[in-house]
Amino acid sequence: MQEEHLFAPFIRILGKGKNGSRSLTEAEAFESMSMIVKGEVEPEQLGAFLMLLRVKEETAEEVAGFVRAIRANLNLPAGVHVDLDWSSYAGKRRHSPWYILSALLLAENGYKVCMHGAEGHTPGRMYTSEALAALGINMSHSLKEAEAALNESNFAYMPLQAMSDILKDILELRPLLGLRSPLHTVGRMINPFSSDYSIQAIFHPGYQTVHQQASQILDQKHMAVFKGEAGEVERNPDTKCLVSYVHNKVMSEEELPAMFERRHVKEKELDADNLISVWNGSAENEYAEAAVIGTTAIALRLMGKVDSPDAGLKLAEEMWNKRNSQRFDTAA
Repeated sequence: MQEEHLFAPFIRILGKGKNGSRSLTEAEAFESMSMIVKGEVEPEQLGAFLMLLRVKEETAEEVAGFVRAIRANLNLPAGVHVDLDWSSYAGKRRHSPWYILSALLLAENGYKVCMHGAEGHTPGRMYTSEALAALGINMSHSLKEAEAALNESNFAYMPLQAMSDILKDILELRPLLGLRSPLHTVGRMINPFSSDYSIQAIFHPGYQTVHQQASQILDQKHMAVFKGEAGEVERNPDTKCLVSYVHNKVMSEEELPAMFERRHVKEKELDADNLISVWNGSAENEYAEAAVIGTTAIALRLMGKVDSPDAGLKLAEEMWNKRNSQRFDTAA
């Protein structure tokens, strides 16, 4: 008689019927994800596990356990300082990825920003690596390369496979399974260099509290999460924005008013070169500039550089006006 696989109990916990199933504890989440990242799970088990989680929706305790397991299996360089951990797992489809300019603006002002994310899992979207390539910025293919980029320019972007090929493969199951997996939530919270400050975004409002509570469980010192444009860390200036924080285990919220009275029309087509035009000032785009400034302001507020949202906007605008506008000028 065939022995039960060691991973089977975790599937049974999630799938034992309407009355018999339950969520995983943090410890069970840690153990199950540890087996997954070590490649100790069969494909059929992985698919069942992911979809059972998707149906019930992951809890903060499960997310925290998954994140701890992933971090425990990363080969992290020692002593790497990152001012701001920035997740990028959604891609853009209506507006260009203006958040990239926010991250680069912070880096230009001396803040070390480590961005990590996924790409290519949903057709019709522009992902971070594509936009960075248009700016002449290479992505980092390993944690060591990210460390070098941070030391050289204060900015690094790592695709998920730089941390784990297995996690990348799981995210790319979306076209096969037809649904997002918990890795879309968990990936955002990996914070590979253990920065004190982590900024995240969600698309579905119900996950905002999960991110906040999981960060509290993980002892993340400072975290901000909000409903970003298309699910990226980018403030939509046309709508009000609720930002949820964790500061030293204390949760709080701030609601920011819309920056415009009327909504802007979405872009006809996404073109990464638009980022260069807005940065160097050759194109006027009030929506783009507001998105860049508004997103930068949230990051500054998170990091305690200002004492109010309005002060954040003021400082972010000053930084934007003083930027090196010739940075991406190919003729310079």
